[in-house]
Amino acid sequence: MSVEHDSRQRVTIMDVAKRAGVSKGLVSFALNDRPGVSPESRERILTAARELGWTPSLRARSLSTRRSFALGLVVGRTPEVLGADPFFPSFIAGVESILAPEGRALVLSVVPDEEAELRTYRSLVADGRVDGVFLSDLRHNDPRIPLLVELGLPAVTLGRPEGLTPTDLNPAGRSPFPAVSIDDTVGIAESVRYLAGLGHSRIAHVAGSASMLHGSRRRMAFDDAVRAAGLAECQTIETDFSIGAGAAATRRLLDQDVPPTAIVFANDPMAIAGLGVAHELGLRIPGDLSITGFDDINFARYVYPPLTTVSTTPAQWGRAAARTLLFLMEHGSAEDVDLPAARLTVRGSAGAPASAAIATGT
Repeated sequence: MSVEHDSRQRVTIMDVAKRAGVSKGLVSFALNDRPGVSPESRERILTAARELGWTPSLRARSLSTRRSFALGLVVGRTPEVLGADPFFPSFIAGVESILAPEGRALVLSVVPDEEAELRTYRSLVADGRVDGVFLSDLRHNDPRIPLLVELGLPAVTLGRPEGLTPTDLNPAGRSPFPAVSIDDTVGIAESVRYLAGLGHSRIAHVAGSASMLHGSRRRMAFDDAVRAAGLAECQTIETDFSIGAGAAATRRLLDQDVPPTAIVFANDPMAIAGLGVAHELGLRIPGDLSITGFDDINFARYVYPPLTTVSTTPAQWGRAAARTLLFLMEHGSAEDVDLPAARLTVRGSAGAPASAAIATGT
């Protein structure tokens, strides 16, 4: 028996039921991989669905399973900072490359502060808008983790949480969620070691916010690498990771009587802003000033000179995080994932200081 369909009309499970000669309920059970369907009936139903070009209705699946088929990412940054940093678009592209074939969507919320972030998580759960979330920009004693446990929302953390306060729900203070991590301390240490090897002794660090684990972790890695290189204590300026803050920090460092000969930036947008400030002041890069960044965003190799930076492959991070979160929701648990460490990529923005006199400040 054949069934004719207008190409403009969506094929329904009733059409599949007619083609397979079974009930609508049995089709629903087979297509949702539920028990109670014989292997022969299941194969006949799946064959009919393929022949008719049936695709699942997301709305119908949501109603029948009480799932949203969407995952959430709540970012506590101002729109200006987020829009200027290509890390998150690359990360999201990696996430979407996994979610789209699975028929799932990503719900992105950009909020200005932690209080709004916590409200957003509660709202997402209350409205049934997401089945799980990606937790980025981890903080010390991060309040989002116990909140997500309380809400019963599956999550994957980008990096491993530290210093969690024990609670009734989590008395050991351990992270209840799987983590997808990249060791960023290796790249910072390599940056300092490379610059010191070129002859730099006055190396400054334009750091990110110390309230974020990766900001404080990169700062500690910088300090450790400076000591390991046998250098005197080097200067650090804390910022909010924004382009404007990176430019201001660069100008402040270079306006000193004895400025640094090299600056290690905590992300690429700030490093590129630093390049612009140095050019504006008439400095030669890398002769008068060497600059390194972090993340290796797409256009880092196209600025002048090309940026020496630490590569973190955010799209790969997004793919791994999406796979882990989907596995967690399907099986109830998932292992941590450690991606290859972020390593230094040498380009043209870092080189030997102009002379030994400049490098030593004499």
